[in-house]
Amino acid sequence: MKEKSLLHLFNHFCWVIINLFQTFDSMNAIFPVRLSLFMMLCGIAFGTSAQTKAITFQSIPFPMRWENVPVSYAIKGGVLTIEAGPKTDMFRDPNVTYNTDNAPKLFFTPDDDFVLTARIQHPFTYKWDGGAIVLKADALHWIKFCFEKDYTGIHRVVSVVTNDISDDCNSVPVNNSYVYYKMAKAANVVTLYCSGDGQKWYLVRHLQFNAKGPLHLGFMAQSPTGTHNTVTFSDVTYQHKKIKDPYTGE
Repeated sequence: MKEKSLLHLFNHFCWVIINLFQTFDSMNAIFPVRLSLFMMLCGIAFGTSAQTKAITFQSIPFPMRWENVPVSYAIKGGVLTIEAGPKTDMFRDPNVTYNTDNAPKLFFTPDDDFVLTARIQHPFTYKWDGGAIVLKADALHWIKFCFEKDYTGIHRVVSVVTNDISDDCNSVPVNNSYVYYKMAKAANVVTLYCSGDGQKWYLVRHLQFNAKGPLHLGFMAQSPTGTHNTVTFSDVTYQHKKIKDPYTGE
């Protein structure tokens, strides 16, 4: 079932009601103002509720919750679709001129050791449109493994490792609108892989991730320069597993 973001719908409802009331000249001018403030507070409450509501996805054995609600999303069996709104991104620029973390992310709390795989697909409409697997400790410490339309228009495997500032790495180009990703965590070591068929894996990045506190793992959609982007995550698998060989991912 496709669901519109509660906050998105409620905000639209608020504006409709406010505009209707403002057409009545006989009303005290202060009333619409008070109504607007009241509905704004209710919208904040609705947004908080939407982000804390547990969501079930059959491919993940843990409850999931939103960080930044999407424009819309759908879960049909083992397929998750997330629609990101305009100017949504997750990046901390090394030049310190652009820091944002407003892209919708559906997270769960993983095991200490895990392997997560997913097929990621989207239309690549706007520059830097992307779909990603994200591992996040807090706003300054995270890994974004993104399938992105790069600055030249190429479909690109991109990994962003952030420890205060983002280390942005462009890797292999992909000729299709889909790719398979694997993220494996073994103790404090995270390894990223990509594949054209979900069978033969290419090692993209192998690193230590020493962030403290509980980690959040999940799926993200972004459209930093566009109006929206709809990303589909399918063939999702999750294993409580500690890999032994980073070159094979097994």
